[in-house]
Amino acid sequence: MLAEIREQLLDGRLAPGGSIRPDALGDELGVSAVPVREALRILEGEGHVHYRPHRGYVVATLDVDDLIEIYRIRELLETEAVGRAIPRLRGDTVARLREVVREMDAVQDDVISLTAVNRWFHFTLFEAAEMPQLVRVLRILWDSSDRYRLRYLMSPENRQLVHEQHRRMMQAVADRDVETFIDESQKHRAHAIAALAEAFAVDEIEVEQKTA
Repeated sequence: MLAEIREQLLDGRLAPGGSIRPDALGDELGVSAVPVREALRILEGEGHVHYRPHRGYVVATLDVDDLIEIYRIRELLETEAVGRAIPRLRGDTVARLREVVREMDAVQDDVISLTAVNRWFHFTLFEAAEMPQLVRVLRILWDSSDRYRLRYLMSPENRQLVHEQHRRMMQAVADRDVETFIDESQKHRAHAIAALAEAFAVDEIEVEQKTA
């Protein structure tokens, strides 16, 4: 149930600012409203939806300040994770990461699949740090930024840049070069914030023009 609603949030069927009726959504998914409400409470904790008195659940809008905060926290935690993980990587883990990078090339134009493979790459590395509580928190942060990530990857130019960055990250992993990996990660986050801030500004202009 949670996965189905999350997918609708990602692909835009549940659009930012839109209301969610648990009974109607439950009918669509073939379940009662009870499991839908349970899933919505989890998604509210991740920041994807909000509960509004007299209106019920509403899909959260995308906000660059929210993204900046998430990415800053991620930067701190991911720096710790990769700093511990990269020096202790086993050969089979490095080989698995290479395979994931090749898979990213194969799904370049499938944004949903690319999002999943991108996540697979990073969490394969994070889990090698052997810090399960840190990884648990990172999963929450990544869940919270899924919609931003998908919007960013809608651009072919951004997808190409992501591929180039991950190839450089993979080389840093192979070289056991923590500093270069962290530098590439920071560049990626900075570009994503700048690109999405620009996209959100365009969205606001378009909304203003439609309502003028």
